[in-house]
Amino acid sequence: MRARGAGSGRAGRAEAGRPRGPAGRAGTGRAPRTGPGPGARAPLARRLAGPQNRNLWFWVFVGPFALGLLVFTYVPLGWSVYLSFFDAHNTVSPTEFVGLDNYTAMLKDEAFTDSLWTFAVFTAFIVPTTFALSLSLALMVNRLRRAQAFFRSVFFLPAACSYVVAALIWKMSLFNGVRFGLANTVLGWFGADQTAWLSTTDPPWYWLVIVTVRLWLQAGFYMVLFLAGLQRIPPVLYEAAAVDGARPGWQVLRHITLPQLRATSVAVVLLLVINAFQAFDEFYNLLSDARGYPPYARPPLVYLYYTALGQGQNLGLGSAGAVLLALVIAVVTIGQARWLGLGRADEKGA
Repeated sequence: MRARGAGSGRAGRAEAGRPRGPAGRAGTGRAPRTGPGPGARAPLARRLAGPQNRNLWFWVFVGPFALGLLVFTYVPLGWSVYLSFFDAHNTVSPTEFVGLDNYTAMLKDEAFTDSLWTFAVFTAFIVPTTFALSLSLALMVNRLRRAQAFFRSVFFLPAACSYVVAALIWKMSLFNGVRFGLANTVLGWFGADQTAWLSTTDPPWYWLVIVTVRLWLQAGFYMVLFLAGLQRIPPVLYEAAAVDGARPGWQVLRHITLPQLRATSVAVVLLLVINAFQAFDEFYNLLSDARGYPPYARPPLVYLYYTALGQGQNLGLGSAGAVLLALVIAVVTIGQARWLGLGRADEKGA
């Protein structure tokens, strides 16, 4: 009994010497926890901001762009679809619902169908020529040992130029149809007569002007895409081809380079076709002053511009044409992607 009492007394004195917490419990020497417990949820503002405010900074940087995209792109697109079902002359606030009459009238309009044929002709010219030129430039630049960055920048620089500015330069300086123009000056060196490049009479030389300005503007951009694809080809493939006796040139290009560039080539062709659909600036600025040029010299966007913002200002009919053009672009793009096998897994990786 005495030993037990002595032990209890020592334990009581030790307990009395320990620091106690605010609730009278024996303290541990550490500061009390003030935050929420393990099972408590963080405040709503902190959860929305995310860890280290990542969600907050994401919307700080992306929010203005997303807001501008919504206000200036998606809202006008939706309103254009809405206008296509109304009779909207000189107004964007229609009241008379006409259903599919605008679509029927647009499909029966020969000028609209002729503009689609203009797109087909323009695509037949611009897509293969741009593809071949950009691929050739990429192959040449990729083989350079020195100054590769310089030539890459030089060829890409026209892509930063405005289509309007380039069209005016082609129209007023290069192919202006007078003897002081660059094209007629070069022809004069060989004794050739002057040519009215933008004349609507046969032969239609204005196609040469339109195709060349588009080539100058976009060949450098697609060259960069091909160049990126070329630099991703493993050099070991070319070494193996050399060991197998493949001659450098057409054999290596056909059996190694082009198959390895298949994905890039499909993407380039799709972008070229879509851009051909969207041709507007060069046609409008090169041919707007030419009197009497045929309706088939107008691509779809130029025709829709005159329909919606011309003398009649039939915004409902123009909106219906824009929707039809968007559907045509979607159908052509999807069909072309399926035909070219966009996204198809390689046979080796399947």
